[in-house]
Amino acid sequence: MTTITNIQAREILDSRGEPTIEVDVVLASGSKGRASVPSGASTGENEATELRDGDEKRYFGKGVTQAVENVNTEINEALLGFHALEQEEIDMKMIELDGTESKKRLGANAILGVSLAVAKAASNSLDIPLFRYLGGARARFLPLPMANILNGGAHAAGTVDIQEFMIMPLSATSFSQGLRQVTEVFHTLKKILKDKGYATSVGDEGGFAPSLSSTEEGLELILEAIEQAGYQPGDEIALCLDAAASEMAQHAGSSNTYKFWKSSGKVLSSDEMIEFWHGLCTRFPAIISIEDALGENDWAGWEKLSQRFNLKDSKHGSKLQLVGDDIFVTNTRFLQQGIERNIANSILVKLNQIGTLTETLDVIEKAKRHGYAVVISHRSGETEDTSIAHLAVAVGACQIKTGAPSRSDRVAKYNELLRIEEQLQGSARYSFQEAFYNL
Repeated sequence: MTTITNIQAREILDSRGEPTIEVDVVLASGSKGRASVPSGASTGENEATELRDGDEKRYFGKGVTQAVENVNTEINEALLGFHALEQEEIDMKMIELDGTESKKRLGANAILGVSLAVAKAASNSLDIPLFRYLGGARARFLPLPMANILNGGAHAAGTVDIQEFMIMPLSATSFSQGLRQVTEVFHTLKKILKDKGYATSVGDEGGFAPSLSSTEEGLELILEAIEQAGYQPGDEIALCLDAAASEMAQHAGSSNTYKFWKSSGKVLSSDEMIEFWHGLCTRFPAIISIEDALGENDWAGWEKLSQRFNLKDSKHGSKLQLVGDDIFVTNTRFLQQGIERNIANSILVKLNQIGTLTETLDVIEKAKRHGYAVVISHRSGETEDTSIAHLAVAVGACQIKTGAPSRSDRVAKYNELLRIEEQLQGSARYSFQEAFYNL
């Protein structure tokens, strides 16, 4: 009854109004799984290839009709008769069918859409939620929300270089309480920005996108919002940053030089950038996590950065989470290099960076085995699909990034986690201490 009888894809729109792919997988039992694929604006050069049509007369070249066609013909024909419970076999068959390292022939977006839809069809056929199907009986840990409340970089039109300013609840004892706390800070920040005459329009991920004079001003505004909302910075609500430094390196024209391209135009060497982060964390001790502090090709710089914060010394090292996104791109090969070179202590996980559910789970398993914290993440171009909420609970991820408590494409994931917490009832687990087990 779990035999795949049909796979159907279509072109839909993501949260930026750009085309993406949605896939339905139908089983002999009548059960169906539906999944849609997100798209990033700030992407790592080693990510799996998102197949776009390139026809400038249609969606300015961003259409995905070829990816849709690949699903409806070649992939559909190859997978008919497979059992949806055979997730790994199905994913490996699509990888073999594509025949390229980056999935560029069929498209990682086409392959991932099918991979996720298969898992959803299987869970629906068993009448269990996706998190339980993927994670088993012990899937009960709710991730801490790492909520984006101020946008910059490639995600907003203002003058802020840092891509994401986020907050994380530390004192909450449940996911619902933590979500309430960050939402209260979000709305307080809106009032502060409005009172100071700043724009309160939002960026791609739902955070406010004002034009500010510096990174420091952004942090000071957020600290003010935390306090006005009735919380203690650093003790109850922490600060988290995503620098998206690969974007800064691109604007500097070098893999180990960084340009503050949206504000001052100042250019820093890799060593100077490391000292910038160290100084910022000293001035703002509420900062607990920095993602992509350096570029994806600056491996030597990442080694120095990790040593500067003394990450591997659990007793005397800095209690800071250094998250690798562009440098690891949810890929076991790049993560292994990070492990061997003692780079970072956390990995950002994005399904569409690698292109299948199986490979994503492999990366998560490897990261956890080597003591890396796992942060499940959305993309800046999202859909209403809530798969990452289920994935976070299934694998016991430390944290989840799914944007601001604003815009339905972001809130959909938060609301799904609220439902999962309700489903788990008394067995749900949630705590800052467990989420930061590596610190």
